Amino acid sequence: MKILFIIDELEFKYFEFNKLVTNFWLIVEFLNRTHNVYVATKNMLNINSSKPYCFCVKSYLENNELLKEDDYQNILLEDFDVVFFRPDPPVDVNYINATYILSMVNRKKTLILNSPESIRNKNEKLYINDFPSISPENIVTSNPNFIREFLTTYGEIVIKPLNRCFSNGVFYLCKGDKNTNTIINTATENGKTAVMVQKFLPQIKEGDKRLIFICGEILDYSVQKIATNDDFKFNEHCDKNLKLTTPTPQEKSIQKIISEKLLNDGVIMAGLDVIDGKIIEINITSPCFFIKEINALFDIKLEKIIVDKLENYIFNTLKSPSAMLFAKY
Repeated sequence: MKILFIIDELEFKYFEFNKLVTNFWLIVEFLNRTHNVYVATKNMLNINSSKPYCFCVKSYLENNELLKEDDYQNILLEDFDVVFFRPDPPVDVNYINATYILSMVNRKKTLILNSPESIRNKNEKLYINDFPSISPENIVTSNPNFIREFLTTYGEIVIKPLNRCFSNGVFYLCKGDKNTNTIINTATENGKTAVMVQKFLPQIKEGDKRLIFICGEILDYSVQKIATNDDFKFNEHCDKNLKLTTPTPQEKSIQKIISEKLLNDGVIMAGLDVIDGKIIEINITSPCFFIKEINALFDIKLEKIIVDKLENYIFNTLKSPSAMLFAKY
């Protein structure tokens, strides 16, 4: 296959050194299977003669090291079999504009994972409200009074910005806190910006769990993300803050509730953040699957498991004539 990965700018800049990021492992695995893999960033997308293109460079392996060529090619997106769209948030106007270009691609020729329409329409925080039976009580508002009422009702709350990642801008607030007005006004930019406000789940003291959703299935491998630096949330990607774990039967049952909906939305790869059986966030832009850490903790090669499922999904979706390519996997 001819594959394009659209990755984050920092990942692209330090491409060969990014063994912490999911894209690194997936690209290496695709290359090991003799696929042609190109890389780019979202600002390299462009329209030429009313057709969607991307300036990109080819990646390759040399002495088991992942490298990329220096020469850029402006390639018609429909010349690729699949495009993995995986830049990190914030989902700002540049991010949204990139999804518009991707939406021009003929999906009968080229598969885009995840769907640009879903990334545009399904905010990672708001998405949990498609599944109210397994999400914590929450509101979305820019109204400080509404937030104060929610705080009075539940006593402890978490306030989240809608378009950031890695816990940036997330606040914990308890009833009676002397900084209540300051925190609410800061989070909402004085009532101008909507935020998600969730009921605080005490089990967060044990960390939230990252479940891996691939092609309709929650995998049997996960990590518990432990709070860092005397904070209540995980915000530092290092081994000491990650714990070996597997999904509980309750967490695995989430698959039955969400799978059909996510697949119909074109969400093939997602990271589910779960506390006490409740989904607090559905990561669909560039979900981290902690491949390096899970490989070490479980003594497996998670990238092979994921790419097996992705290849099968891509083949069955596109009905590619290169069917025999996948038979040996």
